[in-house]
Amino acid sequence: MVAQLTTFAFQGVEARPVTVQVQITGGGAYFAMVGLPDKAVSEARERVRAALSAVGLGLPPKRVTVNLAPADLPKEGAHFDLAIALGVLIEMGAAPRDAAEGYAVIGELGLDGSIAPVAGALPAAIAANAHGLGLICPAASGAEAAWAGGEAEIVAPKSLLQLVNHFKGAQVLSPPAPGPLAPAPAAPDLREVKGQESAKRALEAAAAGGHNLLMIGPPGAGKSMLAQRLPGLLPPLAPEEMLEISMIQSMAGLLEDGRLTRARPFRAPHHSASMAAMVGGGVRAKPGEASLAHHGVLFLDELPEFSAPVLDSLRQPLETGDVMIARANFHVRYPARFQLVAAMNPCRCGYGKASGRACGRGPNCEAAYQSRVSGPLLDRMDIAIELAPVAPADLAAPASGESSADVARRVASARSAQADRARALGLTNSINAALSDAALERVAKPDAEGGALLSRAAEKLGFSARGYTRILRLARTLADLEGVDAVRRRHIAEAVSYRRRDPGETPSGREMNGAAGNLARY
Repeated sequence: MVAQLTTFAFQGVEARPVTVQVQITGGGAYFAMVGLPDKAVSEARERVRAALSAVGLGLPPKRVTVNLAPADLPKEGAHFDLAIALGVLIEMGAAPRDAAEGYAVIGELGLDGSIAPVAGALPAAIAANAHGLGLICPAASGAEAAWAGGEAEIVAPKSLLQLVNHFKGAQVLSPPAPGPLAPAPAAPDLREVKGQESAKRALEAAAAGGHNLLMIGPPGAGKSMLAQRLPGLLPPLAPEEMLEISMIQSMAGLLEDGRLTRARPFRAPHHSASMAAMVGGGVRAKPGEASLAHHGVLFLDELPEFSAPVLDSLRQPLETGDVMIARANFHVRYPARFQLVAAMNPCRCGYGKASGRACGRGPNCEAAYQSRVSGPLLDRMDIAIELAPVAPADLAAPASGESSADVARRVASARSAQADRARALGLTNSINAALSDAALERVAKPDAEGGALLSRAAEKLGFSARGYTRILRLARTLADLEGVDAVRRRHIAEAVSYRRRDPGETPSGREMNGAAGNLARY
């Protein structure tokens, strides 16, 4: 006979069912494994052999054949070990033939028969629920799998012997409880940022509508401080968002003890990060920083120091909200709807022409440095602001101004208005930055004066079609912060003043900002 069990192969956060078929037949002692296994799966034969020996059993001197179906689906990872071992035990008669009936099985075996935790327990539990199955998983992954909810049973043994005793009735394993819901860490307060009132206003608008933000200023102007305070302005994660983020973190092996949090992710990779580290990839196509920042903030400090291919790899997820990693025979998709916040110095010397300092790199240092960031990426930045050095008087003064809690209340009110509007219109996305063009026409049509100003600005400043729609999205957010339904001229004027062009083009980015400011006064 053939023992059949269900397990999963992971493609991104999707768990695809795989049938593990184990057959023991006459012939010489041989352990064959078929079905497109990778190196880690093929090595399962030695881990299974040692784990069986650890519980006092040995493989029979016969031919053992393991088939992983469907045969054309690549199988990666060590989480197939437990299903293979349980199939062998069933074929040997050491476990009941119906032992794994109604269950999916994942787990990595140790040579001593222990069952080690594996990545992807939460997506596997959710997929098992969807197929009406329970889940057998390592004890260390049980708290994570229990978050899937539903009526499916979770069995979480520490060792292979414990699992066999459970099925024989000699030991009863209690179902694991979900891991703790960790409180959000205390975010730094916006009140600690001295000066930079216009930058605080831009940060509030970015938080309210989920807009991408670019900050340009000399060292010590407060760019990183502002970025670090953005998560404290954002509303807590909704349950659906928390589940999506947790599934990505599960695939990356970042859920310790099944601990989930309502805090939005804040990822700040170093500028030496590779493309695989940024958007995902590698041998097993793990999620990258862009996906780990899903529903949160991706902060890129020293933006021009990132390699051009790495920066340009973010252009597609900024538009579509996901990352597609192509392989020769399959594709892996990871969600990646993040809010991009970037910071950069005006030039390599750090201060730029506006500082009045002499630059030893020549008169074109500023334009050359900023042109390392491509125009198409800059076109996707809804808000671009230039920060001046903080005055000594501001540094000496005690901290004042609004706290993060004060600003967060206005942000929450604006986001609530967006959610109510989305429900009333039947829209799938609620935040303004993610609205489709068709939805944008319905919710962000400016009044006559605002429309005329936007038309003049687009013609005089040469905005792209993307820039035009992003101005409308930002203006809609500014109106939401004000608590009004209509997008008016003042909202368009402020949104235009935040728009920046590629500094390598003519006229320069600073000249374009100056022209925008002039238009706003009309």
